[in-house]
Amino acid sequence: MKNFTRVFSNTKVFIYGVSTGLIFLFLFAFSHSAKAESVIAGAVFGSGSPVSGATVTLYSASESAPVMVGQSITNDEGKFEISNFNNTGEGVFYLIAKNGKITGAIDQSSENSLTLMSLLGSQPPSNIIINELTTVASAFTAARFINGESVSGNLLGLKIAAGNTPNLVDPVTGKWGKVLLDPLNSTQNTTLVNLNTLGNLISAYGTVSDANWRSRFLKASAPAGGTEPGNTLEAIAGIALSSYSDPGTLYTLFDEAYPQPKDGARREAPFLPYLAYSPDDFALMLVYAGGGLFSPGKLVFDAEGNLWSGCNWMPGSQSGVVKNIGGGTVKFAPNGEALSPHITGYTGMGIDGVGWGTAVTKDKVWVTSFNGSIGIMDFNGKQIGTEADFPMAGKMGGLMGIGVAKNGDVWIADGTKNQLIMFPGGNVKNGKIVNVDGLRSPFGIAIDSQDRVWVSNTQSNTVVRFPVNDPTKVETFNVGISARGVALDSKGNLWVASNFDLDFPMAELPAGISIMRQFQLGGENMMKHVSDENPTGMVNMIRPDGTQPMPSGFKGGKIINMPWGVSIDGNDDVWVGNFFGKGVVLMSGVGTEGHSPGVNAGDVIHEFQCGSIQMLTDVAVDPAGNIWAANNWNNPNAVLGNDPPRPITTYGGGSGLVVIYGAAAPVKTPLMGAVEKQ
Repeated sequence: MKNFTRVFSNTKVFIYGVSTGLIFLFLFAFSHSAKAESVIAGAVFGSGSPVSGATVTLYSASESAPVMVGQSITNDEGKFEISNFNNTGEGVFYLIAKNGKITGAIDQSSENSLTLMSLLGSQPPSNIIINELTTVASAFTAARFINGESVSGNLLGLKIAAGNTPNLVDPVTGKWGKVLLDPLNSTQNTTLVNLNTLGNLISAYGTVSDANWRSRFLKASAPAGGTEPGNTLEAIAGIALSSYSDPGTLYTLFDEAYPQPKDGARREAPFLPYLAYSPDDFALMLVYAGGGLFSPGKLVFDAEGNLWSGCNWMPGSQSGVVKNIGGGTVKFAPNGEALSPHITGYTGMGIDGVGWGTAVTKDKVWVTSFNGSIGIMDFNGKQIGTEADFPMAGKMGGLMGIGVAKNGDVWIADGTKNQLIMFPGGNVKNGKIVNVDGLRSPFGIAIDSQDRVWVSNTQSNTVVRFPVNDPTKVETFNVGISARGVALDSKGNLWVASNFDLDFPMAELPAGISIMRQFQLGGENMMKHVSDENPTGMVNMIRPDGTQPMPSGFKGGKIINMPWGVSIDGNDDVWVGNFFGKGVVLMSGVGTEGHSPGVNAGDVIHEFQCGSIQMLTDVAVDPAGNIWAANNWNNPNAVLGNDPPRPITTYGGGSGLVVIYGAAAPVKTPLMGAVEKQ
């Protein structure tokens, strides 16, 4: 086991590169007679060295308290075996290893609070490595379900968490997962170094630290508004819940444990590469692509946690607002796997480019197109019906947002003809055009629990509201200019993102022009007046009674910059796609649970940014509490140019969906009406 040994008394450093073949070799030798369906054989490592005498417990997690299904003690080589357990149930398995001793550790007094974890899923592999990296990956993906050593919560969310853990770290090898190793991630964002640095902090806790260091580490790991953790697993889970709380102190602790040599050479940290600079947060983010994804607009989830989005343009095309080839509809599994056809996505029913119009009901997926078409498909992407089925065929303009009511009513915004289209219960044949006063290029739609329809206007500074059964009773509310995404929290408050401040010099947009022409004129004007130093836009909250706590809007200092999409999580916190700011903004909602004292509704808590995040439209929350963000634009010069430089002509649309793990409170899907806590 020499390859796994790190010598702490000299300068020898364990580099995390032990071959997968060696790991499988010793596991096979240890478990050659095991049956995969009822035996788990593995080993526990800390800082690359065996952890002996550790209690390893296998649990099955579900909505109720977790059930212990097996237990073992590691030997001097860190090996363990758990046998004769039933793995045919619905639960999600996970392993906890604690109270062990790391070979060569300076101070063994940390053993009682050194706790490691591996989240395995419903069908666990028979060979397992438990180490610092599996602990970090598991704690982040399951952050919303961890309470001490207990893991429980909605079963769909647990399965989503377990399905995403291997994307970060492979539970069989204890090494980096395939998605993290993809150059889309390993070289384009800081997730690899964040993961490794957190792993190094756990290593330091169990090997080179003293009691004072460990105390400061646990204190700095406490989540915002939460209590101080008692062990390393709770600490990493606390960091995952609010990775922005105290990153500076955590980095200082890393620096103390593994000092930077004066000549700038690498530190003696076990996991490389690590952070070279103090981070803004320790968030773990991965980007996913494929399946026809390019310039996605609205993001929605079905009842199984699959993500759906219509795309502005086709991947690989030299598309922008001047010339373009429309995109199709994409579907991604909860673990980020692209399920829709490459390049085209799902097509049919005349769809040629989708803007803000994607929605999911209990049994269908709806999309709208810039060209006035409506598409309906089943959850396998197969179209349902034809263009001729719609009673208003030929009478629709450039279509945008879709709102779905609790009862299944579907409402669609016509962004060029200033009208709405309504399908009672989602019934196509009974569909009708609804004329409403005050519509100015309508965009986003939400239907509240009082059967009132809320509609945002992109060519004004207003949101209108009217009863479903009487569209003549229109109420108008002032917000920012060019109102876009809307979302209802569990209390019935409407949150709306507006691109511009009220004093912003707007471009003249002739009535009835196409959506692409609107984007062209508005985009050219945006590039003249908007910058990081000169941000614009706001988020407004409108209460059910029509009043606003902040009529001038929430701007978060200079953080909010052309906000676009808005989503609410299970804690009623507000998540914003910050288009020009290139980030995901977390704002406190009406409930301030889980935030530091003094935080009020509308306060910006943090903005998540990374190299993989481009110009975002929408953000959405899944049943595991992960945030998904839509890269809609990449290079504005490619989007807006009449004759852009040839090397950038395929860089107009944004590439990829960015997932921030464990950052939000889980929600029920699909979203029909106001948000519901999962």
